[in-house]
Amino acid sequence: MSLKEVTALHGAEINEAVCRVVKGGWYLQGKENERFEADYARFIGTRCCVGCANGLDALFLIFRAYLEMGVMQPGDEVIVPAHTYIATILAITENGLKPVLVEPKRNTLEMDDDRIEEVISPKTKAICIVHLYGRNAYTPKIGALCEKYHLKLVEDCAQAHGAKIKDERLKIKDDLTGSIGDAAGHSFYPGKNLGALGDGGAVTTNDQELAAVIRALANYGSQKKYVFKYAGRNSRLDEIQAAVLDVKLKYLEEDNEHRRVVAHYYYEHINNPLVSLPDLLPDEQNVYHLFPILVSGGKRDALQAYLADNGVETLIHYPIAPHQQECYANAAWNMPRLHLPVTERIANEELSIPMGPALSLEDAKRVVDVINGCRM
Repeated sequence: MSLKEVTALHGAEINEAVCRVVKGGWYLQGKENERFEADYARFIGTRCCVGCANGLDALFLIFRAYLEMGVMQPGDEVIVPAHTYIATILAITENGLKPVLVEPKRNTLEMDDDRIEEVISPKTKAICIVHLYGRNAYTPKIGALCEKYHLKLVEDCAQAHGAKIKDERLKIKDDLTGSIGDAAGHSFYPGKNLGALGDGGAVTTNDQELAAVIRALANYGSQKKYVFKYAGRNSRLDEIQAAVLDVKLKYLEEDNEHRRVVAHYYYEHINNPLVSLPDLLPDEQNVYHLFPILVSGGKRDALQAYLADNGVETLIHYPIAPHQQECYANAAWNMPRLHLPVTERIANEELSIPMGPALSLEDAKRVVDVINGCRM
């Protein structure tokens, strides 16, 4: 499914928004950003939203702000899923913090909350959960561990715009991802459920002091023109992207519901002995940014080739696990010595099949027919 098709779903309003910004002549830190930040904070359910350049910066700025505020110190540990896109871990290591990788559950693809407590140490300062594939990764056990050990809970919401969280212990029934933690990083990369026409990101939080530090850090470290409290960086959401995102935000829940319809068709009709699907979450807890399947028997690449030959495009998320990447080969990160069999198995078996708001049920039926017709 092409991004052109996704943009066309709301093309007239997007064109109008872009033209408004171009004609207005104000392209950074203006009314469009103010409007979108307010609307997105209201949607997520937090007091604050700070736009920035991309999702990696959003996560980086959270940890950097905690360092500036004295909440964390270089060398402190952050517990993070071993199975994730590398940006989650880059945001930690770029700040001089140490990522402590925890295996996922194969049936959920999310961090195994039964493995977390055993790696908590006196240097642990945060748990960073990743709502990977659009699936809610928060569990009441994770919340309880954060309370017990006085840890910050940071959410990577790059793939889960609009997913809901449930925690009866805290009487939470319909809070959105991005509102349950101390802070959350969001990506608006064009392919995301809420995607811009270029890069973009945001931090949501109820901590107003944290938001103020992040806003300054993202503006060269400045809270007042030509006065620099921090050694910051340039990480701002431009006015065109903010205007586009504000248009698409109005349709996010509708688009997510369409994704669920497609996903249910997949769950009900995929029937191939080589293929297994992650556990089905309650509808509100999954916005199906991607639809991952697991292909056993070392047949993943062969199935991908078969699908391609039959006109079905797929992607692998992610073929090389973070701890096996060359950038972390240095022994100082302790990653080359890690053996993470669940993570490594998922890296060898995961295949993402077509999913999106412009994908019709007829398209989904064809995908299913091709998968079910493949016998290797």
